[in-house]
Amino acid sequence: MTDHPPDLAALQRRLAEFAAARNWQPYHTPKNLVAALSVEASELVEIFQWLTPEQSERVMADPGTAHRVRDEVADVLAYLLQLCEVLGVDPLAALAAKIERNELRFPAPGGRGDATPG
Repeated sequence: MTDHPPDLAALQRRLAEFAAARNWQPYHTPKNLVAALSVEASELVEIFQWLTPEQSERVMADPGTAHRVRDEVADVLAYLLQLCEVLGVDPLAALAAKIERNELRFPAPGGRGDATPG
């Protein structure tokens, strides 16, 4: 293991290699990956479901809960990266383009108007 975090492409390669070594590719269809992503996102939501806003801000202070949050975040990201790989979507380019569209759609106060998210 290195001292610096791996990049997204390296993580996608590791996920693809992991799936290939287990012959899981036939199950990694867009439909199945989206369903798995939804399930994992729901498991992340479950951690926060009944917390007050104040409790949710302190969730990482408890080591056990922090571990669960990190695991579920990792699961969500893993399925999202696998979905992007299967569909040929560059997740960083998609995010950059979306941020650009949102900056135009919701200009900062004092800009071209005070749009609120809807």
